[in-house]
Amino acid sequence: MAEIIWSPASLDDIDSIAEYIAKDSVYHASLFIDRLFDATGQLKENPQSGRIIPEIGKDNCREIIYGSYRIMYKIEKNKIWITGVIHGARNWRPPRIR
Repeated sequence: MAEIIWSPASLDDIDSIAEYIAKDSVYHASLFIDRLFDATGQLKENPQSGRIIPEIGKDNCREIIYGSYRIMYKIEKNKIWITGVIHGARNWRPPRIR
């Protein structure tokens, strides 16, 4: 079973999402975030269940979709690194690696 690790950047993404939703409803913001975390639970048993991130194209860089959000992750041995949570309508590009 793989361990799920949330990067600081992904947690910042979640905070921003929660703040945005909370403008309308604190309750719905909390519920959405709880369910978003729950959605990643499947990765412990099935890390390859998400699709390969099209912008990256590597087998170990994948994503699952929750609502309108892309939950991006990287598989490294028995660890799942959640690297970002972004809205699907956003024009996202992978960071440049030097």
